[in-house]
Amino acid sequence: MRSATAHTIFEEDNRFDVKSAGTSAHANNVLNDEMLKWADTIVVMEKSHRNFIQKNYREIYNSKKIICLYIKDEYDYMQPELIAILKERMDDILMKGLLS
Repeated sequence: MRSATAHTIFEEDNRFDVKSAGTSAHANNVLNDEMLKWADTIVVMEKSHRNFIQKNYREIYNSKKIICLYIKDEYDYMQPELIAILKERMDDILMKGLLS
């Protein structure tokens, strides 16, 4: 629900073009080659997601900037605490100039 929440809160934000996907085969939108190639920068929620991309999409992993937000999978969709964390972490990333 973290990626889905991030997609919902940032899809109308003119600073970003967003798509969301999960690494689980049970995700509503499963991560694929096309989505990764589309992205200028890939934002993941956990280190395991970055590792998944490295293992399964090595060429893309080596050619894209990947930023980890380090948000544990313990929130519900649109949970206020999750929204606050996402906004804070993305603002921090923008202030540091880490997004293309």
